[in-house]
Amino acid sequence: MGKGGQQVGSPEPPCQTQFNWDDVKKHTSNTNGRWIVIENQVYDITRWVKKHPGGSRVIAHYSGQDATEAFRAFHPNETHVRKFLKPIHLGSLDEEVKEDDKDKSLREDFAVLRKTAEEMGCFKPSVTFYLLNVGHVLMFEVLSYLILSYFGTGWVPLSLAIICHTIMQAQAGWIQHDFGHLSVFKSPRLNRYFHFFIMNMTKGASKHWWNHLHYQHHAKPNVVGKDPDVRLDKVFVLGEEIPEMVAKTRKSSMPFNWQHRYFFIIGPPLLFPLYFQIMMFYHSITRRVWLDLALMTFYYVKMAYLYSPMLGLGGTVLFYMAVRVLESHWFVWVSQSNHIPMEIASDKERPWVALQLHATCNIVKSYFNDWFTGHLNFQIEHHLFPTMPRHNLYKIAPLAESLCKKHNIPYILKTLPGAFSDIVQSLEHSGQVWEHFYNAYHS
Repeated sequence: MGKGGQQVGSPEPPCQTQFNWDDVKKHTSNTNGRWIVIENQVYDITRWVKKHPGGSRVIAHYSGQDATEAFRAFHPNETHVRKFLKPIHLGSLDEEVKEDDKDKSLREDFAVLRKTAEEMGCFKPSVTFYLLNVGHVLMFEVLSYLILSYFGTGWVPLSLAIICHTIMQAQAGWIQHDFGHLSVFKSPRLNRYFHFFIMNMTKGASKHWWNHLHYQHHAKPNVVGKDPDVRLDKVFVLGEEIPEMVAKTRKSSMPFNWQHRYFFIIGPPLLFPLYFQIMMFYHSITRRVWLDLALMTFYYVKMAYLYSPMLGLGGTVLFYMAVRVLESHWFVWVSQSNHIPMEIASDKERPWVALQLHATCNIVKSYFNDWFTGHLNFQIEHHLFPTMPRHNLYKIAPLAESLCKKHNIPYILKTLPGAFSDIVQSLEHSGQVWEHFYNAYHS
Protein backbone atom coordinates (compact mmCIF):
# COMPACT_ATOMS: atom_id res chain seq x y z
CA MET A 1 0.00 0.00 0.00
CA GLY A 2 1.20 3.52 -0.76
CA LYS A 3 0.14 6.92 0.46
CA GLY A 4 -3.58 7.57 0.42
CA GLY A 5 -4.30 3.83 0.32
CA GLN A 6 -2.77 3.61 -3.17
CA GLN A 7 -1.74 0.11 -4.22
CA VAL A 8 1.07 -1.09 -6.44
CA GLY A 9 0.16 -0.63 -10.09
CA SER A 10 -2.19 2.30 -9.53
CA PRO A 11 -1.41 5.88 -10.62
CA GLU A 12 1.31 7.59 -8.57
CA PRO A 13 -0.33 9.23 -5.52
CA PRO A 14 -0.01 13.01 -5.16
CA CYS A 15 2.14 14.47 -2.42
CA GLN A 16 -0.12 17.37 -1.49
CA THR A 17 -3.09 17.00 0.84
CA GLN A 18 -4.99 20.05 -0.42
CA PHE A 19 -6.79 19.88 -3.76
CA ASN A 20 -9.09 22.02 -5.85
CA TRP A 21 -11.93 20.95 -8.14
CA ASP A 22 -9.70 21.09 -11.21
CA ASP A 23 -7.55 18.39 -9.60
CA VAL A 24 -10.59 16.22 -8.89
CA LYS A 25 -12.08 16.63 -12.37
CA LYS A 26 -8.92 15.23 -13.95
CA HIS A 27 -9.43 11.86 -12.27
CA THR A 28 -12.39 10.18 -13.92
CA SER A 29 -10.88 7.05 -15.48
CA ASN A 30 -8.81 4.01 -14.59
CA THR A 31 -5.89 5.51 -16.53
CA ASN A 32 -5.74 8.78 -14.59
CA GLY A 33 -7.27 7.36 -11.42
CA ARG A 34 -10.78 7.83 -10.08
CA TRP A 35 -11.39 10.41 -7.35
CA ILE A 36 -14.58 11.35 -5.59
CA VAL A 37 -15.45 13.94 -2.97
CA ILE A 38 -17.40 13.18 0.21
CA GLU A 39 -18.02 15.97 2.73
CA ASN A 40 -15.22 18.07 1.20
CA GLN A 41 -12.71 15.22 1.50
CA VAL A 42 -11.02 13.67 -1.53
CA TYR A 43 -10.81 9.88 -1.93
CA ASP A 44 -9.03 7.73 -4.50
CA ILE A 45 -11.40 4.91 -5.46
CA THR A 46 -9.32 3.58 -8.37
CA ARG A 47 -8.69 0.23 -6.69
CA TRP A 48 -11.59 0.28 -4.25
CA VAL A 49 -14.20 0.10 -7.03
CA LYS A 50 -13.35 -3.58 -7.55
CA LYS A 51 -14.11 -4.33 -3.89
CA HIS A 52 -17.15 -2.12 -3.49
CA PRO A 53 -20.09 -4.25 -2.22
CA GLY A 54 -22.54 -2.34 -4.40
CA GLY A 55 -20.53 -3.08 -7.54
CA SER A 56 -17.71 -1.29 -9.31
CA ARG A 57 -19.76 0.95 -11.57
CA VAL A 58 -22.13 2.46 -9.02
CA ILE A 59 -19.30 4.28 -7.26
CA ALA A 60 -17.31 4.88 -10.45
CA HIS A 61 -20.24 6.86 -11.89
CA TYR A 62 -19.38 9.61 -9.40
CA SER A 63 -15.73 9.87 -10.49
CA GLY A 64 -14.69 13.51 -10.51
CA GLN A 65 -17.89 14.54 -8.70
CA ASP A 66 -19.24 15.26 -5.24
CA ALA A 67 -20.74 11.99 -3.94
CA THR A 68 -21.76 13.17 -0.46
CA GLU A 69 -25.51 12.86 -0.88
CA ALA A 70 -25.25 9.52 -2.68
CA PHE A 71 -22.95 8.22 0.09
CA ARG A 72 -25.49 9.16 2.76
CA ALA A 73 -28.42 7.75 0.76
CA PHE A 74 -26.90 4.30 0.20
CA HIS A 75 -25.30 3.64 3.58
CA PRO A 76 -27.65 3.28 6.57
CA ASN A 77 -24.69 2.60 8.87
CA GLU A 78 -22.20 5.36 8.06
CA THR A 79 -20.01 4.58 11.06
CA HIS A 80 -19.31 1.09 9.72
CA VAL A 81 -18.65 2.31 6.20
CA ARG A 82 -16.33 5.16 7.12
CA LYS A 83 -13.60 2.77 8.23
CA PHE A 84 -13.23 1.78 4.58
CA LEU A 85 -12.70 5.41 3.60
CA LYS A 86 -9.60 5.95 5.75
CA PRO A 87 -7.13 3.92 3.61
CA ILE A 88 -8.20 5.69 0.40
CA HIS A 89 -8.27 9.23 1.78
CA LEU A 90 -6.03 11.66 -0.14
CA GLY A 91 -6.76 15.01 1.47
CA SER A 92 -9.30 17.79 1.48
CA LEU A 93 -10.62 20.39 -0.91
CA ASP A 94 -9.27 23.88 -0.46
CA GLU A 95 -12.60 25.27 -1.66
CA GLU A 96 -16.29 24.61 -1.07
CA VAL A 97 -18.39 22.58 -3.47
CA LYS A 98 -19.06 24.74 -6.51
CA GLU A 99 -22.80 25.32 -6.72
CA ASP A 100 -25.21 28.20 -7.01
CA ASP A 101 -27.32 29.42 -4.11
CA LYS A 102 -30.37 27.52 -5.37
CA ASP A 103 -28.58 24.15 -5.32
CA LYS A 104 -27.04 24.90 -1.93
CA SER A 105 -30.45 25.74 -0.47
CA LEU A 106 -31.90 22.51 -1.91
CA ARG A 107 -29.14 20.40 -0.38
CA GLU A 108 -29.59 22.05 2.99
CA ASP A 109 -33.37 21.60 2.96
CA PHE A 110 -33.02 17.96 1.96
CA ALA A 111 -30.61 17.38 4.84
CA VAL A 112 -33.30 18.80 7.16
CA LEU A 113 -35.91 16.52 5.56
CA ARG A 114 -33.72 13.48 6.10
CA LYS A 115 -33.23 14.44 9.74
CA THR A 116 -37.01 14.84 10.09
CA ALA A 117 -37.56 11.39 8.56
CA GLU A 118 -35.15 9.89 11.08
CA GLU A 119 -36.94 11.62 13.97
CA MET A 120 -40.29 10.34 12.67
CA GLY A 121 -38.95 6.78 12.78
CA CYS A 122 -39.31 6.33 9.02
CA PHE A 123 -36.09 4.31 8.83
CA LYS A 124 -37.30 1.78 11.41
CA PRO A 125 -38.68 -1.38 9.77
CA SER A 126 -41.78 -3.21 10.96
CA VAL A 127 -40.97 -6.85 11.75
CA THR A 128 -44.66 -7.74 11.41
CA PHE A 129 -44.88 -6.19 7.95
CA TYR A 130 -41.92 -8.12 6.60
CA LEU A 131 -42.94 -11.40 8.26
CA LEU A 132 -46.36 -11.11 6.63
CA ASN A 133 -44.82 -10.29 3.25
CA VAL A 134 -42.36 -13.18 3.30
CA GLY A 135 -45.15 -15.41 4.64
CA HIS A 136 -47.56 -14.56 1.85
CA VAL A 137 -44.84 -15.19 -0.76
CA LEU A 138 -44.20 -18.66 0.67
CA MET A 139 -47.95 -19.27 0.96
CA PHE A 140 -48.49 -18.73 -2.77
CA GLU A 141 -45.53 -20.99 -3.56
CA VAL A 142 -47.05 -23.79 -1.48
CA LEU A 143 -50.53 -23.18 -2.93
CA SER A 144 -49.18 -23.52 -6.45
CA TYR A 145 -47.86 -26.99 -5.68
CA LEU A 146 -50.83 -28.14 -3.58
CA ILE A 147 -53.40 -27.18 -6.23
CA LEU A 148 -51.77 -29.48 -8.77
CA SER A 149 -51.06 -32.15 -6.20
CA TYR A 150 -54.67 -32.40 -4.96
CA PHE A 151 -56.73 -31.40 -8.00
CA GLY A 152 -54.67 -32.79 -10.85
CA THR A 153 -53.29 -31.14 -13.95
CA GLY A 154 -56.48 -30.15 -15.78
CA TRP A 155 -56.77 -26.69 -17.30
CA VAL A 156 -58.52 -25.15 -14.30
CA PRO A 157 -56.08 -26.31 -11.57
CA LEU A 158 -53.13 -25.76 -13.92
CA SER A 159 -54.24 -22.17 -14.58
CA LEU A 160 -54.74 -21.52 -10.87
CA ALA A 161 -51.32 -22.97 -10.08
CA ILE A 162 -49.69 -20.74 -12.71
CA ILE A 163 -51.46 -17.68 -11.27
CA CYS A 164 -50.34 -18.54 -7.73
CA HIS A 165 -46.76 -19.11 -8.82
CA THR A 166 -46.78 -15.84 -10.77
CA ILE A 167 -48.02 -13.93 -7.72
CA MET A 168 -45.30 -15.59 -5.67
CA GLN A 169 -42.61 -14.61 -8.18
CA ALA A 170 -43.79 -11.01 -8.54
CA GLN A 171 -44.20 -10.43 -4.81
CA ALA A 172 -40.86 -12.12 -4.11
CA GLY A 173 -39.41 -9.59 -6.54
CA TRP A 174 -40.71 -6.72 -4.42
CA ILE A 175 -39.56 -8.24 -1.11
CA GLN A 176 -36.05 -9.06 -2.40
CA HIS A 177 -35.85 -5.41 -3.37
CA ASP A 178 -36.17 -4.50 0.33
CA PHE A 179 -33.41 -6.88 1.39
CA GLY A 180 -31.24 -5.65 -1.47
CA HIS A 181 -31.55 -2.07 -0.21
CA LEU A 182 -30.65 -3.15 3.35
CA SER A 183 -34.07 -1.91 4.50
CA VAL A 184 -35.18 -4.80 6.72
CA PHE A 185 -32.43 -5.50 9.27
CA LYS A 186 -29.84 -3.28 10.93
CA SER A 187 -27.25 -5.93 10.09
CA PRO A 188 -26.15 -5.75 6.41
CA ARG A 189 -25.15 -9.41 6.68
CA LEU A 190 -28.66 -10.50 7.68
CA ASN A 191 -30.13 -8.50 4.80
CA ARG A 192 -27.75 -10.24 2.41
CA TYR A 193 -28.59 -13.71 3.74
CA PHE A 194 -32.30 -13.13 3.26
CA HIS A 195 -31.63 -11.52 -0.10
CA PHE A 196 -29.95 -14.75 -1.21
CA PHE A 197 -32.90 -16.79 0.10
CA ILE A 198 -35.60 -14.77 -1.66
CA MET A 199 -33.78 -13.77 -4.85
CA ASN A 200 -31.77 -16.89 -5.63
CA MET A 201 -33.55 -19.75 -3.93
CA THR A 202 -37.18 -18.54 -4.15
CA LYS A 203 -37.07 -16.63 -7.45
CA GLY A 204 -34.28 -18.46 -9.24
CA ALA A 205 -32.55 -15.17 -10.05
CA SER A 206 -29.14 -13.69 -9.28
CA LYS A 207 -28.66 -11.42 -6.27
CA HIS A 208 -25.23 -10.35 -7.48
CA TRP A 209 -26.53 -9.46 -10.93
CA TRP A 210 -29.44 -7.48 -9.45
CA ASN A 211 -27.12 -5.48 -7.17
CA HIS A 212 -24.79 -4.73 -10.07
CA LEU A 213 -27.59 -3.23 -12.18
CA HIS A 214 -29.97 -1.79 -9.62
CA TYR A 215 -27.49 0.22 -7.58
CA GLN A 216 -26.27 1.91 -10.77
CA HIS A 217 -29.87 2.80 -11.56
CA HIS A 218 -30.32 4.46 -8.16
CA ALA A 219 -26.98 6.26 -8.30
CA LYS A 220 -27.69 7.90 -11.66
CA PRO A 221 -31.34 7.25 -12.65
CA ASN A 222 -32.14 7.90 -16.32
CA VAL A 223 -28.63 9.22 -16.92
CA VAL A 224 -27.40 8.28 -20.38
CA GLY A 225 -24.34 6.02 -20.25
CA LYS A 226 -24.68 5.39 -16.52
CA ASP A 227 -28.12 3.95 -15.80
CA PRO A 228 -28.26 0.42 -17.30
CA ASP A 229 -32.06 0.60 -17.36
CA VAL A 230 -31.94 3.06 -20.26
CA ARG A 231 -29.25 1.24 -22.24
CA LEU A 232 -31.83 -0.31 -24.54
CA ASP A 233 -30.87 1.28 -27.84
CA LYS A 234 -30.48 -2.09 -29.57
CA VAL A 235 -34.28 -2.38 -29.52
CA PHE A 236 -35.68 0.87 -28.01
CA VAL A 237 -34.62 4.52 -27.95
CA LEU A 238 -35.70 6.57 -24.94
CA GLY A 239 -35.93 10.25 -24.13
CA GLU A 240 -34.70 13.03 -26.41
CA GLU A 241 -30.92 12.56 -26.57
CA ILE A 242 -30.64 8.84 -27.30
CA PRO A 243 -32.87 8.90 -30.41
CA GLU A 244 -30.72 11.63 -31.99
CA MET A 245 -27.47 9.89 -31.02
CA VAL A 246 -28.63 6.57 -32.51
CA ALA A 247 -29.97 8.24 -35.66
CA LYS A 248 -26.68 10.06 -36.17
CA THR A 249 -24.34 7.11 -35.62
CA ARG A 250 -26.29 4.24 -37.21
CA LYS A 251 -27.35 4.14 -40.81
CA SER A 252 -29.07 0.78 -40.36
CA SER A 253 -31.09 0.08 -37.22
CA MET A 254 -34.43 -0.96 -35.81
CA PRO A 255 -37.53 0.86 -37.06
CA PHE A 256 -37.79 2.85 -33.84
CA ASN A 257 -40.70 4.88 -35.17
CA TRP A 258 -42.70 1.67 -34.63
CA GLN A 259 -41.32 0.91 -31.16
CA HIS A 260 -44.53 1.86 -29.35
CA ARG A 261 -46.17 -1.00 -31.23
CA TYR A 262 -43.54 -3.73 -31.17
CA PHE A 263 -43.05 -2.97 -27.46
CA PHE A 264 -46.11 -5.14 -26.82
CA ILE A 265 -44.43 -8.05 -28.60
CA ILE A 266 -40.80 -7.96 -27.42
CA GLY A 267 -41.07 -5.82 -24.27
CA PRO A 268 -43.30 -7.14 -21.49
CA PRO A 269 -43.59 -10.73 -22.82
CA LEU A 270 -39.88 -11.45 -23.38
CA LEU A 271 -37.86 -9.45 -20.84
CA PHE A 272 -37.91 -12.13 -18.14
CA PRO A 273 -38.20 -15.41 -20.06
CA LEU A 274 -35.54 -14.47 -22.62
CA TYR A 275 -33.22 -11.55 -21.79
CA PHE A 276 -33.13 -11.77 -17.99
CA GLN A 277 -32.97 -15.55 -18.08
CA ILE A 278 -29.82 -15.45 -20.19
CA MET A 279 -28.13 -12.46 -18.58
CA MET A 280 -28.37 -13.57 -14.94
CA PHE A 281 -26.61 -16.88 -15.70
CA TYR A 282 -24.12 -15.14 -18.00
CA HIS A 283 -23.34 -12.63 -15.25
CA SER A 284 -22.79 -15.28 -12.56
CA ILE A 285 -20.59 -17.44 -14.78
CA THR A 286 -18.44 -14.72 -16.35
CA ARG A 287 -17.89 -12.99 -13.00
CA ARG A 288 -17.31 -16.32 -11.27
CA VAL A 289 -19.74 -15.72 -8.41
CA TRP A 290 -20.19 -19.42 -7.83
CA LEU A 291 -22.25 -19.21 -4.62
CA ASP A 292 -24.69 -16.96 -6.42
CA LEU A 293 -24.92 -19.48 -9.26
CA ALA A 294 -25.31 -22.48 -6.92
CA LEU A 295 -28.10 -20.90 -4.88
CA MET A 296 -29.85 -19.78 -8.05
CA THR A 297 -29.64 -23.32 -9.46
CA PHE A 298 -31.31 -24.64 -6.30
CA TYR A 299 -34.62 -23.11 -7.43
CA TYR A 300 -34.56 -24.97 -10.76
CA VAL A 301 -33.67 -28.27 -9.10
CA LYS A 302 -36.55 -27.71 -6.68
CA MET A 303 -38.95 -26.98 -9.55
CA ALA A 304 -37.92 -30.13 -11.41
CA TYR A 305 -38.17 -32.27 -8.27
CA LEU A 306 -41.63 -31.00 -7.26
CA TYR A 307 -43.37 -30.52 -10.58
CA SER A 308 -41.87 -33.11 -12.95
CA PRO A 309 -43.72 -36.04 -11.34
CA MET A 310 -47.02 -34.25 -12.08
CA LEU A 311 -46.27 -32.42 -15.34
CA GLY A 312 -43.28 -34.24 -16.77
CA LEU A 313 -40.03 -32.43 -17.50
CA GLY A 314 -41.37 -30.76 -20.65
CA GLY A 315 -44.58 -29.75 -18.89
CA THR A 316 -42.58 -28.29 -16.02
CA VAL A 317 -40.55 -26.18 -18.45
CA LEU A 318 -43.77 -24.91 -20.07
CA PHE A 319 -45.25 -24.20 -16.62
CA TYR A 320 -42.14 -22.23 -15.71
CA MET A 321 -42.12 -20.26 -18.96
CA ALA A 322 -45.81 -19.37 -18.59
CA VAL A 323 -45.07 -17.99 -15.13
CA ARG A 324 -42.09 -16.01 -16.40
CA VAL A 325 -44.11 -14.44 -19.22
CA LEU A 326 -46.87 -13.32 -16.85
CA GLU A 327 -44.38 -12.09 -14.27
CA SER A 328 -42.51 -10.22 -16.99
CA HIS A 329 -45.66 -8.30 -17.92
CA TRP A 330 -46.24 -7.43 -14.27
CA PHE A 331 -42.68 -6.25 -13.69
CA VAL A 332 -42.23 -4.28 -16.91
CA TRP A 333 -45.43 -2.26 -16.64
CA VAL A 334 -44.80 -1.40 -12.98
CA SER A 335 -41.08 -0.69 -13.16
CA GLN A 336 -41.15 1.34 -16.38
CA SER A 337 -44.18 3.45 -15.46
CA ASN A 338 -42.09 5.45 -12.99
CA HIS A 339 -39.11 6.17 -15.24
CA ILE A 340 -39.50 5.87 -19.02
CA PRO A 341 -41.90 8.85 -19.32
CA MET A 342 -39.51 11.04 -17.31
CA GLU A 343 -36.41 12.96 -18.42
CA ILE A 344 -33.62 10.79 -19.84
CA ALA A 345 -30.46 12.84 -20.40
CA SER A 346 -26.70 13.11 -19.95
CA ASP A 347 -25.21 13.58 -16.49
CA LYS A 348 -25.84 17.14 -15.31
CA GLU A 349 -24.35 16.53 -11.83
CA ARG A 350 -27.55 17.74 -10.19
CA PRO A 351 -28.11 17.74 -6.43
CA TRP A 352 -29.60 14.46 -5.17
CA VAL A 353 -33.22 15.68 -4.98
CA ALA A 354 -33.23 17.22 -8.45
CA LEU A 355 -31.45 14.18 -9.92
CA GLN A 356 -34.06 11.77 -8.53
CA LEU A 357 -37.14 13.92 -9.21
CA HIS A 358 -36.31 14.49 -12.87
CA ALA A 359 -36.18 10.72 -13.32
CA THR A 360 -39.09 9.48 -11.19
CA CYS A 361 -42.80 9.92 -10.61
CA ASN A 362 -45.40 8.47 -8.22
CA ILE A 363 -48.61 6.49 -8.63
CA VAL A 364 -51.56 7.20 -6.33
CA LYS A 365 -51.83 5.28 -3.09
CA SER A 366 -54.42 2.54 -2.62
CA TYR A 367 -54.38 -0.89 -0.99
CA PHE A 368 -54.24 -2.54 -4.41
CA ASN A 369 -51.61 -0.18 -5.85
CA ASP A 370 -49.41 -0.61 -2.77
CA TRP A 371 -49.58 -4.41 -3.05
CA PHE A 372 -49.41 -4.61 -6.84
CA THR A 373 -46.35 -2.35 -7.09
CA GLY A 374 -44.65 -3.44 -3.87
CA HIS A 375 -45.00 0.18 -2.66
CA LEU A 376 -42.97 1.34 -5.65
CA ASN A 377 -45.89 3.61 -6.42
CA PHE A 378 -43.93 5.84 -3.97
CA GLN A 379 -41.00 5.82 -6.37
CA ILE A 380 -40.00 9.41 -5.60
CA GLU A 381 -39.60 8.78 -1.89
CA HIS A 382 -37.89 5.45 -2.54
CA HIS A 383 -35.31 7.15 -4.74
CA LEU A 384 -34.76 9.96 -2.26
CA PHE A 385 -34.35 7.48 0.61
CA PRO A 386 -33.41 4.08 -0.92
CA THR A 387 -32.77 2.43 2.46
CA MET A 388 -36.13 3.49 3.96
CA PRO A 389 -38.49 0.53 4.60
CA ARG A 390 -41.18 0.71 1.94
CA HIS A 391 -44.10 0.62 4.37
CA ASN A 392 -42.96 4.03 5.68
CA LEU A 393 -42.58 5.80 2.34
CA TYR A 394 -46.09 7.24 2.42
CA LYS A 395 -45.35 8.95 5.76
CA ILE A 396 -42.63 11.15 4.31
CA ALA A 397 -44.38 11.76 0.96
CA PRO A 398 -46.22 14.98 1.97
CA LEU A 399 -42.98 16.52 3.25
CA ALA A 400 -41.10 15.47 0.11
CA GLU A 401 -43.82 17.07 -2.02
CA SER A 402 -43.58 20.30 0.00
CA LEU A 403 -39.82 20.38 -0.51
CA CYS A 404 -40.29 20.01 -4.25
CA LYS A 405 -42.87 22.80 -4.39
CA LYS A 406 -40.57 25.11 -2.44
CA HIS A 407 -37.79 24.59 -4.99
CA ASN A 408 -40.03 24.49 -8.08
CA ILE A 409 -39.22 20.84 -8.86
CA PRO A 410 -42.12 18.91 -10.45
CA TYR A 411 -43.59 16.28 -8.11
CA ILE A 412 -45.61 14.12 -10.51
CA LEU A 413 -48.44 11.89 -9.30
CA LYS A 414 -50.37 9.63 -11.72
CA THR A 415 -53.10 7.02 -11.72
CA LEU A 416 -52.01 3.45 -12.42
CA PRO A 417 -53.70 3.32 -15.87
CA GLY A 418 -52.40 6.79 -16.67
CA ALA A 419 -48.85 5.76 -15.79
CA PHE A 420 -49.10 2.67 -18.01
CA SER A 421 -50.46 4.74 -20.89
CA ASP A 422 -47.59 7.20 -20.56
CA ILE A 423 -45.07 4.40 -21.23
CA VAL A 424 -46.51 3.85 -24.69
CA GLN A 425 -46.87 7.57 -25.40
CA SER A 426 -43.27 8.27 -24.44
CA LEU A 427 -42.04 5.42 -26.65
CA GLU A 428 -44.05 6.83 -29.54
CA HIS A 429 -42.62 10.33 -28.99
CA SER A 430 -39.01 9.10 -28.79
CA GLY A 431 -39.57 7.05 -31.93
CA GLN A 432 -40.74 10.17 -33.74
CA VAL A 433 -37.64 12.05 -32.56
CA TRP A 434 -35.47 9.25 -33.94
CA GLU A 435 -37.33 9.26 -37.27
CA HIS A 436 -36.90 13.03 -37.61
CA PHE A 437 -33.14 12.92 -37.06
CA TYR A 438 -32.66 9.71 -39.05
CA ASN A 439 -34.24 11.33 -42.10
CA ALA A 440 -32.17 14.47 -41.54
CA TYR A 441 -28.85 12.63 -41.25
CA HIS A 442 -29.37 9.96 -43.90
CA SER A 443 -31.57 11.56 -46.55
